[in-house]
Amino acid sequence: MIKPIGSDELMPLFVYDTDEHDALSKEAEGLPSITISSAAAGNAVMMGGGYFTPLTGYMNVADAMSVAETMQMTSGQFFPVPVMNMVENADGIEVGAKIALRDPNVDGNPVIAVQTVEAIETVSDDQMAVMTDKVYRTSDMEHPGVAAFNSVGRVAISGPIQVLNFSYFSTEFPDTFRTAVEIRNEVQEHGWKKVVAFQTRNPMHLAHEELCHMAMERLGCDGLVIHMLLGKLKPGDIPAPVRDAAIRKMVEVYFPPNSAMVTGYGFDMLYAGPREAVLHAYFRQNMGATHFIVGRDHAGVGDYYGAFDAQTIFDDVPAGAMDIEIFKADHTAWSKKLNKVVMMCEAPDHEKDDFVLLSGTKVREMLGNGEAPPKEFSRPEVAKILIDYYQSL
Repeated sequence: MIKPIGSDELMPLFVYDTDEHDALSKEAEGLPSITISSAAAGNAVMMGGGYFTPLTGYMNVADAMSVAETMQMTSGQFFPVPVMNMVENADGIEVGAKIALRDPNVDGNPVIAVQTVEAIETVSDDQMAVMTDKVYRTSDMEHPGVAAFNSVGRVAISGPIQVLNFSYFSTEFPDTFRTAVEIRNEVQEHGWKKVVAFQTRNPMHLAHEELCHMAMERLGCDGLVIHMLLGKLKPGDIPAPVRDAAIRKMVEVYFPPNSAMVTGYGFDMLYAGPREAVLHAYFRQNMGATHFIVGRDHAGVGDYYGAFDAQTIFDDVPAGAMDIEIFKADHTAWSKKLNKVVMMCEAPDHEKDDFVLLSGTKVREMLGNGEAPPKEFSRPEVAKILIDYYQSL
C-alpha cells in the first residue's frame, strides 16, 4: 500500500488509548482554555485523523512562512499550506504550558484538543500579506478564503496537540465521516491495489460520474474513493446530508459492487485553488489513494485562478515530496454528436453548442421548479433527491 507522506506509518493525533483519553479529558477541564477558530478546529480534526501526517501540531510563524513561500517547513518537510492556531489574544497562556482548545462549532464549546504551547508569536501585517498572497494568489477580501484567514486574529500559538474528538463531523455524519486511518483499513479490506480519489463539495451529476469511470478505466484502478468535504462551505452550497444521499444513490445504481466508497472529511474549504489542490492530493495519499483526479478550476472560487492552474502547480512540488499520481482532467460533458460523455479537450471537432451544458444557476432554477435536468446532464435518481431538497426550502 502507498506509504503516508514523510513517515512509514500514519501519525493520527487522536488519543486512541481509552485510559489515556479519559485522563486527558479530565485534565483538560482544569487547564487554561481558549476557543479556537473554525479553521483551526478543522485542522485539529485533520491532524487527529492522520490526514496531515507527519505534522504533530500547529506551525510556528517561521514554518508557516516557509510553507507559504516554498511548500516546505524549515526542516525541509513538505507541506502545501500553513496550519496555524491563530487567536485574537493569548492572555494568561504561557509557553511550556498545556492549554485546552475549545471547539467553536459545537454547542457549549467542548474541548477538541489539548495543545502544549511551544511559542506564542504575533504575526505582522507583512507576514500576513505574504502568506495570503502566496497561498491564495490574491489579497482581495471578497475571496472567502482570504477573508477567513485574515479574520481570526494575529497571535499564533504553536506546538503539538493531542486530539480528543472529531468535532461535529463524527456525530452529524456518522455514515460518511472517516479518518485517514479508517479509509486505509477499508481500502485494504476491499483488496484494492490502485485507488483513485475524487474530491467534491457538490452533488455529482452525470459528467462527474463518467469522469470517475474514465479515470478508473484509464488508470486501471480497482477502487474509487469519493471523498466529500463535510466542513463549512459558502452560502448557497448544498448541505452535506443532501449531497451524501445523492452521491450514494448514484454509486448504488451506476457503479459495480465493491468498486466505490462514499466517504467524507471534516475541514473548512479554503477555496485556495492551486494550493488547495496540492493539499487535497497530500491527504489523499495519506488515506491510501494512489491517484487523484484534479479537474478544471479545482478548489477555486470566482475568477481568481486560471482553468488549469491547479494542475500546473504540481510542477512546482519539490521532487519526491509525494508519490500519489495526478489524473489531469478537463471539463466533461455530454456530446450530442457522440451520444456520450467526453472530456471536452478530447472532442476537437465540437462547438460549444455540441455539448449539453447547464450553468449552476440554471440547474438550481430547474430543480427548484420541480423540473429534472435532461438525462444527458443528471441521473433521474439523483435529480429526484435534489428536487425534493430544493422544494423543501
